[in-house]
Amino acid sequence: MTVYLHSLGCKVNQYDTEALAEQFRAAGFDVSDAPEGCDVCVINSCTVTAVADQKSRQAIRHFRRMNPDACIVLSGCMVQAYPEKAAALEAADIVAGVRDQEKIIAEVRDFFAQKQSGETPAPLVDVREHDRDESFQNMPIETFRGRTRAFIKIQDGCDRRCSYCIIPTARGRSRSRTPEDLEAELRTIRDAGYREVVLVGINFCCYGPDLGLSFTDPVELACRMGFDRVRIGSLEFDNIDRASIEALAKHPNFCPQFHVSLQSGSDTTLRRMHRNYDTAAYEALCRTLRETFPDGTVTTDIMTGFPGETEEDFEASLAFAKKIGFEKIHVFPFSPRAGTPAAKMEPQVPKAVRKERCRRMIALGDELREAFLQKQVGRTVEVLCETFEDGFVTGYTKNYTPVRFPAGSALHNELVSVLLTGVDREHDACVGVLTT
Repeated sequence: MTVYLHSLGCKVNQYDTEALAEQFRAAGFDVSDAPEGCDVCVINSCTVTAVADQKSRQAIRHFRRMNPDACIVLSGCMVQAYPEKAAALEAADIVAGVRDQEKIIAEVRDFFAQKQSGETPAPLVDVREHDRDESFQNMPIETFRGRTRAFIKIQDGCDRRCSYCIIPTARGRSRSRTPEDLEAELRTIRDAGYREVVLVGINFCCYGPDLGLSFTDPVELACRMGFDRVRIGSLEFDNIDRASIEALAKHPNFCPQFHVSLQSGSDTTLRRMHRNYDTAAYEALCRTLRETFPDGTVTTDIMTGFPGETEEDFEASLAFAKKIGFEKIHVFPFSPRAGTPAAKMEPQVPKAVRKERCRRMIALGDELREAFLQKQVGRTVEVLCETFEDGFVTGYTKNYTPVRFPAGSALHNELVSVLLTGVDREHDACVGVLTT
C-alpha cells in the first residue's frame, strides 16, 4: 500500500512527519511524494492559529475528494489541543493525538482489515492527554526526504504559559532527548551524507534541565561530529546568557542565524502576553549576539492586534523592530485560541485593525529585508546548494542568506564560493556568480 504524509506548521512537525514516514516504510508501505491514488493520507496538523486549523480541514476534504476509498488520518497539534473539534471532522477515518502517533500504523492496518471483511470501519479517535511524567518520545529518522539539510528534534513541549498560546496544551511539558539517542541519530544522518543539520524544539532553549544539561550541549555535540554546518531552530527567551552564546561561538561550523521570537516591541503588550522579558532585555540579547557573531543574523516573529494593543502600543512595536533592524520578520495578526487567557481578554482589537497593523509591520519588514540583502552585495560567500531550476541553483549561506546563481548542473549538496552581485526581489534572494 502507498501512503502520503502532509505536514503543516513548524520544523518540529516536519521532523515528526518524517519519523512517521520512516515507520510506514519499515512496516512495508511505499511512501509517495504525491497524494494521488494513495491508500493512506496522513495530515500532521498545526494549531498555532485559526488559519492553521483551516488548512488542516481543507487538506482532509481535499484528500478525501482525491482518494474516496483511502484511509484519511488526522494527527498532530490540532487533534491534541482540540480533540472534540478534530473528532467532528467527518472526512477523517482516524484521529490521533501527538502522543499516539506510534500507534497510527496499527490503526491503519485495522481499518483495512475491517474493510476486507466487509465491514464499514467506524471513525477512530485516539487522543491521550499529556501528563507530568511524560518523557521524550524517541522516533529517530535515517534520512530527510527531498532536503539538503536534516531537521533533528532535540526537545518537545513548553512550560511557559504565554497568554495567547495553545501549544503547551498541544505539546505538553518540556522534555529533552537524551544525548545518547541524539548522538546515534546524528551519526546516522551524517553517514547518510547530510552536510548540514538543524536542531529544533518547541522551546529550544529549555532543553536540558530535566537531564542536568544546557541547550548548548546538543549543539556542541553536533558541532564535534563533523557536520559542515550546525544550525538551530527558533529560540525563546529562556536560558540564553553571554556564557552560552560564547560557548556556541567556539565552533566554526556553527551557523550564526538566530530566530528569537519577539511577539511585540511594546512592554505593555509583552506584559499582557505573559512574556518573560521586556524590550530592554531583548535589545541587550540582540546586541550580545551581534557583537559575538559580526556576520550573524537576527530574525523574529511579531504579532499585531493583541487584545488591548493600542495604536500607541503598535507604534512602539514598529519603532522597536526598526531599532533592532531585524534581517527578516515573520508577521501575523493575533488569532484567538479557545482555552487561552487571551481569547477572553478585553478589549479585543477588531479584525480589520489587526490586519491593517499586520500590513504596516510587513511593510517595515520588507524594508529591513531589502536593506539586509543589499548590504550583502559585493561579498564572496560560501553557499550550500539545494535546488536547481531554470538554469539557476539556489542555496544558503551560513547566516541563512538565500543565494541564486546560474549553473550548468544542480550541484546538489555541494559547498561552493559565490560572489554576490545583486538582489533578486522576486525570489527574496541575493544573486551572484560562482568563483570556484
